[in-house]
Amino acid sequence: MATTSQEQSPVGFRANLAIKLGALSNAKYRRYWLGSLASVGAIQIVTMAQGWLIVDKLGGSTTDIGILGGATAIPTILVSLFGGVLADRVDRRMLIMAVSIASTALLMLLAVLDATGVVQIWHVVAIASAQGLVMGFDGPVRSSYFPLLIERKHMSSAVVLGTVMWQFSRLVTPIIGGILITFGGTQTVFFVGVLGWASMLVVMISLRVSSPPVEKSRNVLGDIVEGVKFILSRRDFVLLIGLTYSTHFFGMQYIQLMPFFAKRFEREADGFGIMLSTLGLGALAGTFTVERIRAHPRVGYFMLGGTITFTAAVVSFAFSPSFYIALGFLFVGGLANTIFFVMAMTALQLRVPEGMRGRVMGIYTITFSFIPLGGVMGGYVASVYDERVAVAVGSAILASIFVIVGITQPIVRNLNGSNLEDS
Repeated sequence: MATTSQEQSPVGFRANLAIKLGALSNAKYRRYWLGSLASVGAIQIVTMAQGWLIVDKLGGSTTDIGILGGATAIPTILVSLFGGVLADRVDRRMLIMAVSIASTALLMLLAVLDATGVVQIWHVVAIASAQGLVMGFDGPVRSSYFPLLIERKHMSSAVVLGTVMWQFSRLVTPIIGGILITFGGTQTVFFVGVLGWASMLVVMISLRVSSPPVEKSRNVLGDIVEGVKFILSRRDFVLLIGLTYSTHFFGMQYIQLMPFFAKRFEREADGFGIMLSTLGLGALAGTFTVERIRAHPRVGYFMLGGTITFTAAVVSFAFSPSFYIALGFLFVGGLANTIFFVMAMTALQLRVPEGMRGRVMGIYTITFSFIPLGGVMGGYVASVYDERVAVAVGSAILASIFVIVGITQPIVRNLNGSNLEDS
C-alpha cells in the first residue's frame, strides 16, 4: 500500500513514531526510564540475595524471613505518608537524588559486611529496615515525578512502560542473581546493586525537569489528612487501592517464601533465580496482554477475573509435584496478576489531581510494602505448618475478597477501558 506524502515527510514520520513509542518518544522520559530500570533491577536482585543470604549462608528459618519482611515493610509504610507530602512540597528531582545516594551507601555497607565474612542476620535485617525507610520516599516521588516528563495523552503508555520495567527486571535479574550468587557469592549481588542505584543518581543529575513550586507554609499533618480525605471521598480510589493492598499482602506471600520452595524442589540459587524469572516472564506477557484489552468496555471483568485466576495458579504452584510444572503455574500467575495491577494504576493516575498526586500516590505505593509484610504472616503460618499451606491460606483469602467486591461493587466490575479518565 502506498504511503501518503504526510507519512513520508519528516514531520509525519516523527508523529507516527511518537504514537508507536508513546512516552518513550520523549527523550527525557526515555533517559529516566533507563535509569529507573537500573535502580529497579538493583531492588529486585538485592531482595533476592538478602533472602538467600539468610536462608542458605546464615542458616535462617521461615521466622527470620518473616522478620526480614516486617523490618522492610513497616518503615516504608510509616514513611510513605510523609514521603507523599514531601513529593508535593519539594523538588521531586532532588528527592530522587537523595534516595539514590542513601540506597547506594546502604548497599555498599551490606556488600562490605558480606564480603568480609562478618555479616549476621541482624545486620541484614537492620540494613533492610533502613532501606525500607528510604523506600518510603522513593515510591511516592517516582510515581509523582514521571508525569512531569510526558504529555497527558501518554499517561497510559508511561504506566505500561513502568510495569514493563518492573516485569523485565523480574525476568532478567533473578537469572543474573542466581549466576552471581553461584559463582561470586551474595556479596557480588550487593555490589551490583550499588552500581544500579549509582546509575539512577547519574541520570537524575543529568535531568533538568523539576516539580513546580508549591505553598510551603502548609501544615504537614494537614496535608496528610487532606490526602486521606480525598481518597475516602472517592469510592473508586478506596476500592482500587484497597484491592491492590489485599493482592500484595495475601497473594504475594509466595515470593517471600520462594527460597523454601527452591529447597523443596531440591534446587539451589540457580533454580531460585529461574522460578523468579519465570514469574517475571509471565508478568511481562501480562503487560503486553493489557495493551490489547486496556480499551475494552468490560475491562473491570478482566481485572477481577485476572486476580482470581492468579490465586488459582499460585495455589497450584505451591502444591506442584515437580519443578517444571511449578514453573508453568508461576508463568500463568504472573500474567494474570498483572492485568489488575496495570489497569488499576492507570485509572488512578488519570483521575488524581496534580496537586494531590504525591500524597495519593504515597498512600498507593504503600502497597509494595505489603509484599514483605505479608511475608510475616506467611512465615508464621509456614513455621506452624509449611510454606504450601501458608500460600494456600493467603490465596484463599484474596480470592474471597475479589469475589465479594466483584458481586457487590459495580463501580469496579463496570470499569470501562475506553474512558478510564472519567470519574
